[in-house]
Amino acid sequence: MRYHVRHTTVYTYDDDVTDSYGVAHVTPRELPWQQVSGHEVSVMPGATDQHAWSDHYGNTATYFQVDEVHRVLRIEANSDVVVLTEERHEWADAQPWESCRPRERSDVADAWSAVEFALESDLVPRNERAFAYGAASLTPGRPVAEAALDLMHRIHEDFEYEQGATTVSSTIDDLFEAQAGVCQDFAHLTLACLRSHGLAARYVSGYLATDPPPGRERIVGADASHAWVAVWVPGGTWLAIDPTNDQRAGERYVTTAWGRDYSDVPPVKGVIFSEATSSKLAVEVDVAPLGAL
Repeated sequence: MRYHVRHTTVYTYDDDVTDSYGVAHVTPRELPWQQVSGHEVSVMPGATDQHAWSDHYGNTATYFQVDEVHRVLRIEANSDVVVLTEERHEWADAQPWESCRPRERSDVADAWSAVEFALESDLVPRNERAFAYGAASLTPGRPVAEAALDLMHRIHEDFEYEQGATTVSSTIDDLFEAQAGVCQDFAHLTLACLRSHGLAARYVSGYLATDPPPGRERIVGADASHAWVAVWVPGGTWLAIDPTNDQRAGERYVTTAWGRDYSDVPPVKGVIFSEATSSKLAVEVDVAPLGAL
């Protein structure tokens, strides 16, 4: 499938901002199953300095500085992407989950690069409730794909999708208490469950192309940024699962960046110099399908 993705972020302040410094992860990755034919990031007011680089995880990060006095800051990214159907390997799906712990697989060439994703991170620390919750799916000898998909199904069944139930600073315990959250929360819980049992799993940020209800036209700008999880399997395979939508990630998923958790790859983050006491954030995402190849 071919898509045009437009991601617009607008900050509005109640007083003048003299300087803005930001980093954006809004450029889709080049991957064996994903090709980026065009991409542009524009900042308004115009950036004094703007450049892109490849971060620690191979994501494209865009730095910008705006030193023109402003009360509205707009960051817009436009991308043309082709997403192919990713090849599935039955041998990978069938491996016992216990054999997929990278710290115990020194015999596998890519294990060293996966170890980091098996460790605790700032937003996904070790959590006893997550360990116990994950144990119900990670039973002895169970194939890794079967175990990961079962965990995904259970999270989708046990937790409600509810905007406003949590915030960007909510913890795993907060999610258990609320029994509700959004895609970021469900991804973090999945990571906590898998990592607490020694598996490597990364937080994936991107977009999901949605379908309008039957008989209705697409609503432009009604999409949103999305998050899911990829689980490492020895041999260079990562199983991508989406607990929010209870499915494996496929050709409707556009991958932007990945890291240990949300804090590594927020779409936009930064610092401003201002006497402003309040601000508003508006985000609009549109994933427009351009047809099959």
